[in-house]
Amino acid sequence: MNRIQLSQLAVFAAVAEHRSFRKAADELAIAPSAVSHAVASLETSLGIRLLARTTRSVAPTEEGRRLLDSLAPALHDIDGAVAALADSRAAPAGLLKITMPRPAAEHLIAPRLGDFLARFPDITVELVTADTFEDIVEQGYDAGIRLGESLEADMIAVRACGPLRGAVVATPGYFANHPKPIHPRDLADHRCIRRRFSSGRIYRWEFEKDARTLTVSVDGPLILPDDKLILSACLDGAGLAYLFDARVLEALEAGQLVRVLEDWCPPFEGFYIYYPSRRQMRPALRAFIDFFRHTE
Repeated sequence: MNRIQLSQLAVFAAVAEHRSFRKAADELAIAPSAVSHAVASLETSLGIRLLARTTRSVAPTEEGRRLLDSLAPALHDIDGAVAALADSRAAPAGLLKITMPRPAAEHLIAPRLGDFLARFPDITVELVTADTFEDIVEQGYDAGIRLGESLEADMIAVRACGPLRGAVVATPGYFANHPKPIHPRDLADHRCIRRRFSSGRIYRWEFEKDARTLTVSVDGPLILPDDKLILSACLDGAGLAYLFDARVLEALEAGQLVRVLEDWCPPFEGFYIYYPSRRQMRPALRAFIDFFRHTE
């Protein structure tokens, strides 16, 4: 295909979209006669009638519709590439809408948002916290943050933190009245603080040791929706909690909490920023990814 034919295809697509040679000419800022000539030349070179013309209307033929179906993604990519080039010359700006679970928002993103917004004052960030895995394209998000184990294979992923570990903890006072669990099955004899996700599902505690994995449905008198409340209740002696170890580090160092089952809690993949494509990435999203990317 030569360059002339490429321009003719663009003219044909405009006529088919508007169902009018004159409206296509107005959009393309060329004379109606030039539009008519481009379409006629394209039909002649292909040997196919692409548009059915009457004195009152213009519509694609069956062959024209098939060509449009194949042509539309390519024209969309060309438009996107041109728009991205224009955007790349501008400062990062506009609204960024990012979905993530609350722990990622609280520990990874929120503490650094002040610095990010000071560096990029024309960007507006909207964080939406959710435990469920969102279809970011369908829901209109620019990107999402999730644990590496939860990512879809067709997503581009950038590490947002290093490996994480779980920690099973309780107060010294709790263990004064309850024996420390040695194996995850011992949790059946303990009062565990459970977590209910926004989806309605209650989290089942996950363990691994020597390539053996266990998932335990714990029981207890308290069900809470987020880490802050779980930690507060645990510090108050309500029972055993299962949290990220970074969340309880200070309390462990201060002797407020005691850790158990540590050998059943190996490191696992941490959080990743994910997005659907590297193509036509907005400068604002590129700035966000570069800023919050994890570096060793």
